[in-house]
Amino acid sequence: MIMVRRDPDEVDLLVVGGGKAGKSLAMDRAAAGWSVAMVERDKIGGTCINVACIPTKSLVGSARTLTDARHADLMGIELGGEPRVVLAALRRHKESVVGGMVQAHRQLFADSGMDFILGTARFVGPRTVEVAAEDGSTRRIRGRDVVINTGTTPALPPLPGIEDTEIWTSESILRLERLPERLLILGGGYIGCEFASMFALFGSRVTLVQGPDQLLPQEDPDIAAEITEILTRQGVEVRTAARATSVRRESDHGSVLLTLVDGSVLDGDELLVATGRVPVTTELELDATGVTVTDRGFVSVDDHLRTTAEHVWAAGDVAGGPQFTHASWNDFRILRANLTGQDVSTEGRLIPYTVFITPELARVGLTETQARAAGRNFRVAKIGVAAIPRAKTLHDKTGTWKAVVDADTDEILGASLLGHDAGEVIGTVQLAMIGRLPYQTIRDAALSHPTMSEGLNLLFDTLGSEPHRP
Repeated sequence: MIMVRRDPDEVDLLVVGGGKAGKSLAMDRAAAGWSVAMVERDKIGGTCINVACIPTKSLVGSARTLTDARHADLMGIELGGEPRVVLAALRRHKESVVGGMVQAHRQLFADSGMDFILGTARFVGPRTVEVAAEDGSTRRIRGRDVVINTGTTPALPPLPGIEDTEIWTSESILRLERLPERLLILGGGYIGCEFASMFALFGSRVTLVQGPDQLLPQEDPDIAAEITEILTRQGVEVRTAARATSVRRESDHGSVLLTLVDGSVLDGDELLVATGRVPVTTELELDATGVTVTDRGFVSVDDHLRTTAEHVWAAGDVAGGPQFTHASWNDFRILRANLTGQDVSTEGRLIPYTVFITPELARVGLTETQARAAGRNFRVAKIGVAAIPRAKTLHDKTGTWKAVVDADTDEILGASLLGHDAGEVIGTVQLAMIGRLPYQTIRDAALSHPTMSEGLNLLFDTLGSEPHRP
């Protein structure tokens, strides 16, 4: 007989959802001697490890390895035969990385001393949840402080036929059940572009359908246009300003037919829907604990990550902030500080990001378009990646680097780096911006040669040789 415990277990910290912020805080506070309970529905280690950053970037690495092998002759290396994808081996590679990290988290959770419960939580009162555990038991837990960190899940657009059609999301595609000969992708944002680049390099014929008139609408038009060219060269058919009106699949797992507003019909073996993510809040019954949500369902928080309920906090994607794991990790640091008597907020924090197409796009701060809309007095520095010596040695000269600089203070307002290892270089720009250094500091620094970071010397050289004006 399964026992149901009605008297709640009292803990210092209750974490609902084991994403980056939640699991980090739970382990940290448990190791510090707090009584901690963490409830996670199904993904040990969180979304990032299981169905997002880690598996997708593992596969991006595979796609890039395949590309390097195909171009080995440029580096003076001859390989026997045409490099190809072995699906079972590709799946093993991905699952070994994910599985290893999941197992490591199981051990970390145990070592920290927290009470880790695999199950589904719903709020039944102030700071109190009822948990339906995976083993069939039910228990109630009340926290002195509660952190909601349940994340997001793929969104499906209100497209006629989509509920009745077997489609892929950014999570289900990672099962790698097959490499489709023809892959349709609906959505030209970060997720859609990453998968388009990856599967095109794997050998699929990819058609990318985007409603707006450019890919990656948050980026400058010139950067988005170059990304479109890169994807096109990789074999992706890019359809912008193309709104889908319906979808259906032919019988017996036949082709997926995607109808566009102009009446044309796209035919593919599979359809990946990459049209954003929605917060996991609808089943939490947050009203029972006094927590309000936004019109889009995200938990309402202030700049200290406090919700509308006393001693209830929210972090990560579900709190409506930037949907990046590193932002969630920064949320952990803010929560740890505030739960231990400090006063730390998200105000003014600088969150970079990288879009892992090949080559990658890294961004921080303002774009040229955003700076102009804000009425800033600015200058633009811009170079082609082909000018960077390290790129020449790699025969990987695709891309453009661009920075926006305040014309009055010489401080860097933002940068968009499209090219090899851009995600590694953007951290240098970010630190300069955090320190409010003038661009001349990077321009005149003796950066190691030959590296991609050295390209920052060349980038800011385009603004001239004048010294910083204090």
